[in-house]
Amino acid sequence: MKLIIDTDPGIDDAMAIAYAAAAPELELVGLTTVFGNTHTHQSSRNARYLLHRLGLSVPVAQGARAAWGKAEHNPSSHVHGPEGFGDLVEIPDIGENHATPAAEFLVQMAQEHRDELVICAVGPLTNIADALGLDPEFASNLGRLVIMGGAVFVPGNVSAHAEANIHNDPRAAQAVFQNPPKTVLVGLDATMKTLYQSSDFEALAQHSPDMGGFLRDISEFYLRFYKEVVGVDGCGLHDSTAVIACSHTHMFDLVETGLSVVTDGDRVGATLPDASNPPVQVCRDVDGPAVVELFTRHVASLP
Repeated sequence: MKLIIDTDPGIDDAMAIAYAAAAPELELVGLTTVFGNTHTHQSSRNARYLLHRLGLSVPVAQGARAAWGKAEHNPSSHVHGPEGFGDLVEIPDIGENHATPAAEFLVQMAQEHRDELVICAVGPLTNIADALGLDPEFASNLGRLVIMGGAVFVPGNVSAHAEANIHNDPRAAQAVFQNPPKTVLVGLDATMKTLYQSSDFEALAQHSPDMGGFLRDISEFYLRFYKEVVGVDGCGLHDSTAVIACSHTHMFDLVETGLSVVTDGDRVGATLPDASNPPVQVCRDVDGPAVVELFTRHVASLP
């Protein structure tokens, strides 16, 4: 399966990219970057650094710097740290971004790999919405779009109503759901059932001293946030769960519904069932232990 991850690394993004590198059924053919957990230039630097650590020669195409209608973005540094990787602040700037901007890169790759390409969007949906605007055939060219975002049947994580990725650009998300490719939404309904605890990170580091050790080290900041702010002992495998859904949909309970996003007011970012929009598949439940085991098994195989 040919896969592009649209990403804002981000600690859980780093975990998802490591999983994609290790999973034999996935062929990672590109990363596109977006604002979210970090500024976009940090996302791109972090993505290139991760690929270097993983020994992968994969293009990184830089994308949107802010949400539709906004000039700037305030990153989630309280969740992911000032540079996106927890307490790690000295991150080498290795390599260069692809010459083509993210939205154009996505359009070109969908044309080149028609019906075969899966895009897993684990940040705000700005690049995806921009690609849809660039090419009216983008949606039909894609094999599938898998989104980590939304909280359709459960509370949000940045407000009572909204999940962070959708909240960061609700207008772009609404545009995607009004004209979706074949889409699977993996939101908090599923990902909060895939908790990864400090003991899991320690076991991962024992089997994979380099990459597993790196993920363990940067996760300490993330785990503190979850314990002190969320009150949970462990972090959700948010982005990794979405990547796993690209190839292991049998692990998920899927319901079909159209979706819409509240774009202003006190419920901004809420992702709601809406029969007037084309249907997408929404993950309502997941075999959480199976996802955790699969993630660990594959990432533990890395050096």
